[in-house]
Amino acid sequence: MLRIAASEARRGFAELINRAGYAGERVILEKHGREVAAVVPIVDLIMLELLENQLDIADTRTSITEALKQGTTSLDDLRAELGLG
Repeated sequence: MLRIAASEARRGFAELINRAGYAGERVILEKHGREVAAVVPIVDLIMLELLENQLDIADTRTSITEALKQGTTSLDDLRAELGLG
């Protein structure tokens, strides 16, 4: 995986886009020696978003299961408990 300084990336941004878009290469951008961003093929971004969605779905299922086991509190009861009316 290519690592490049952000200042150098600015000068060759079109090339970085081509490397990611056509060659499928991932490019890490560094600033003062620290990784700060990346230029990746769109398919990588789509896969990352799909993975995040799957994790969100799993978390939601877990929350629903816990709520069904432990019960829930109505909004009116919560407001009363917090003294909000």
